[in-house]
Amino acid sequence: MSVSARLGVDIGGTFTDVVLEANGNTASTKVLTTHAAPEGAIIEGIHQVCKKSGIKPSDIVQIIHGTTLATNALIERRGAKTALITTEGFRDVIEMRTESRFEQYDLNLTLPEPLLPRQMRYTVPGRIDALGAELIPLTRADIEPVIEKIAMAGYESIAIGLIHSYLNPDHERLVAQVVAEKMPDAMVSISCEVSPQMREYERFNTVVANAYIKPLMKSYLSRLEDRLKTEDINCKIFLMHSGGGIISLKSAADFPVRLVESGPAGGAVFAAHIAARYRLDKVLSFDMGGTTAKICLIKNQAPKTSRVFEVARTYRFKKGSGMPISIPVIDMVEIGAGGGSLGSVDAMRQIRVGPESAGSEPGPACYGCGGKRPTVTDADLVLGKLDPDNFAGGVITLDHLAAEVALQTVLGEKLAVDATTSAFGLAEVIDENMANAARVHAVENGEDPSEYTMIAFGGAAPLHAGRLCEKLGVERLLVPPGAGVGSAIGFLRAPFSYEANRSVYMKLSDFNPNAIINLLGDLEKEAIGFVRTCSADSEILSEFKVYMRYTGQGWEIPIILTKSQTVTPDAATFKARFIEDYTKLFGRSVYGMDVEITVWSVKATTPPEHVERTPEVSAITVAPSIGQRKLFDPISAEFQDATVVLRDAMIPGSSVSGPAAIIEDDTTIIVPASCMASRQPDGCIDVRTKS
Repeated sequence: MSVSARLGVDIGGTFTDVVLEANGNTASTKVLTTHAAPEGAIIEGIHQVCKKSGIKPSDIVQIIHGTTLATNALIERRGAKTALITTEGFRDVIEMRTESRFEQYDLNLTLPEPLLPRQMRYTVPGRIDALGAELIPLTRADIEPVIEKIAMAGYESIAIGLIHSYLNPDHERLVAQVVAEKMPDAMVSISCEVSPQMREYERFNTVVANAYIKPLMKSYLSRLEDRLKTEDINCKIFLMHSGGGIISLKSAADFPVRLVESGPAGGAVFAAHIAARYRLDKVLSFDMGGTTAKICLIKNQAPKTSRVFEVARTYRFKKGSGMPISIPVIDMVEIGAGGGSLGSVDAMRQIRVGPESAGSEPGPACYGCGGKRPTVTDADLVLGKLDPDNFAGGVITLDHLAAEVALQTVLGEKLAVDATTSAFGLAEVIDENMANAARVHAVENGEDPSEYTMIAFGGAAPLHAGRLCEKLGVERLLVPPGAGVGSAIGFLRAPFSYEANRSVYMKLSDFNPNAIINLLGDLEKEAIGFVRTCSADSEILSEFKVYMRYTGQGWEIPIILTKSQTVTPDAATFKARFIEDYTKLFGRSVYGMDVEITVWSVKATTPPEHVERTPEVSAITVAPSIGQRKLFDPISAEFQDATVVLRDAMIPGSSVSGPAAIIEDDTTIIVPASCMASRQPDGCIDVRTKS
């Protein structure tokens, strides 16, 4: 019998999730991430899921991969030795940042260090103006002495970011040509290809980040490809990118900065797929793994997107305190709140959790691998949310005593409370941190989270989602099958796609239809070309977007256009679309002001997968219980007897009343006392507030 097997792989900070779909069946596993050689965990996971499915690794025909390696390299500052070449007078742009203060009233505010110190930033003469015209010429004689200095210093990777190169890339391409001749072994990234958008701070920072992680990612992807071949796996490998689509291995190696949010993007795609099955137009996606928690708004069954996001926020996750990356990305808020997040007591005798994580090495104290500090997982174990004998399907046995000792030593002794109270405090702090992040993210987008349905996935999310819903006033929670490996499943649902952006400033009072047609045509051709490298014969759709603002405003809002509106563009239609969306977001328009466009975007994508609607059923039977266990209730602040149910034993329409724990290999769903949970025909556990 022929086998058609597709594999999704998500490398996280703690676990590597592997999902195999073969002949309509799905198998999954979680393996501790091997940070020194991440491909090792992938191979181990492949063997486990192949054994479960009864197939050979050689039967795999496609692998779709997402990873936090790029993100972690930026956060931990362990990239390649990188030099930046920029225009004279702009050497310190990535250090000066913008005029914004992310904490206005902190007199001791310390700005994050740039990715490259000043001595690793070099300048060349020459100048392009804001309209793309050459003000000062740039010659090879100007460039060669600079490259010779860089070569003598032994740099592995070169980032080239010159002023206004998004309008005229000639100077950048000349510098890249000289670097290729003088330093043939160095890797080169140029901003006109990596991020051809206005705002030099964001653009320079993005090209520096790309160059910084390029050698690391190229090496890893090459090792992965070779290792798979030794396992007789000769299939095509694709990478999930931060915008929610799939790109080729070559594109990923050339533009690794587009992989920075690849794992969370897969989770958002997974949640959007569930939203489509239930025809839900307002969904709050909640993804909590071992290191971070990600929250995303999904409206009309599509994740909200952006073109700038921040990595490695250093100041209590304040917007503006991180490293801006200017690429297409699914818009979400990410905080250091995962199962491995470490708890501590600050100078004010308050419990703090994260962003530091125990990761997989040594991991939480209850793993028994040398961890001594308490984590969220340790608190969950002490509060009865986890079964110590059946964690991760029984692969890992948790040490309850070690968790209590860590909680008591680090938190309890300083606060004069016992281990249980310490665990309660730690859990409430992390849940409130996540709830507050969700509130802020919703309000920034003009939304009320209580009107949304939550979809929870990731190994730790079902443990905390019920409590989060109580805090946010959310009345319905869906936990889909495979929730513990949701991002990896999302990879298998994502389309092949690529978004091409370019900054060309235009006021509607100076509207130029012919220039617009040519610009969007070039962007569409570029985007389609990238998608063709992944899928040569598929139908490809184009999505058009422009970023507009009133003249004088600092930032733009995205405006989606139809194909017909771009074939025969006119200023009145563009303005009407802008006013419509601006009014939805801010409640009013501004009379009498001109409108301008700053960024143009075309996304090429293969058609979305058709999603059948799930026929929903009401609770009609009681799910069979396998016993009870003590579960801490945060409302009453005491342990209660909770019903324990196997997820696999629940049939459509079967239900369990909270407090309850619904257990499976990848995660555990905690049903609060205020809720009732039932199983839907597609396997989703539907948790609702009791009436």
